[in-house]
Amino acid sequence: RKIHQVDPATGAIVRTLESNRFVTGVTWVDGELWHGVWEGDDSEVRRIDPATGAVQARLTLPPGAQVTGLESDGRDRLFCGGAATGKLRVVRRPRRR
Repeated sequence: RKIHQVDPATGAIVRTLESNRFVTGVTWVDGELWHGVWEGDDSEVRRIDPATGAVQARLTLPPGAQVTGLESDGRDRLFCGGAATGKLRVVRRPRRR
């Protein structure tokens, strides 16, 4: 339920953002911070404000589509691991207006 920003030189935690769900993956793309959450049968991919942790966008996945791990292609696709299913989901990242 936390995302830690770590200083790569020292390994020290610089700051921590809190989430109301279990955090399963984090990625940074085009100045946006995205993270996956999974609890029970529900999963989402969220864009959050990197300064405050406030949720700015939610992409709700179908029930049972577990998000374990999150990565970006550096453009408009987010890749979500699928836990024990071994499936990889590709989610199109919405463009900011």
